[in-house]
Amino acid sequence: MSRYSGRVDKLFYLAGVLLALTFFGFNANGGEKMGFRIKSPDFTEGHSIPKKFTCDGEDLSPEVSWEDAPAGTKSFALIVEDPDAPMGTFTHWVVYDLPASTRKLNRGDGNKAVSEGGLKNGHTDFGRMGYGGPCPPKGHGRHRYYFKLIALDVDTLGLPSGASKNEVLMAMKDHVLAEATTMGVYQR
Repeated sequence: MSRYSGRVDKLFYLAGVLLALTFFGFNANGGEKMGFRIKSPDFTEGHSIPKKFTCDGEDLSPEVSWEDAPAGTKSFALIVEDPDAPMGTFTHWVVYDLPASTRKLNRGDGNKAVSEGGLKNGHTDFGRMGYGGPCPPKGHGRHRYYFKLIALDVDTLGLPSGASKNEVLMAMKDHVLAEATTMGVYQR
């Protein structure tokens, strides 16, 4: 037996375990089936975000909805980011203190001057509150836009409207129950 066969066997074993966990959809919370997910009728996972939701169009926030939040969820936060920006990850939208009863953000909710239903808009890397759509540099190629929804075990993060992404992340520490993500792409 070669000295590599033991390593190869271990790698195949680990790959099999990971595949089984992925296939059967179990997480570390006592084998509870993972179901928490976010989606948008305005773009398909992994495909282009339509122009009207970008800086080249109406810069309208897309509709996003979610289901199967974990037990104990008391509020949600949403962070939209572009990890492909030239200067590092760029934040396009920060929303927090969404009540646990909320199951979607309607098209254009991120563009309203006044938030409804208890939700708060944070500051983006555009230097303003609310949604700022995909706007990669022209000729920079395809950028990915991750819509990350976080289920929290607190009713409020205790932050005023206009908090930064980092303030929201710090306030969420030790309160995250689960995260669901969808991703769309855009290029100019």
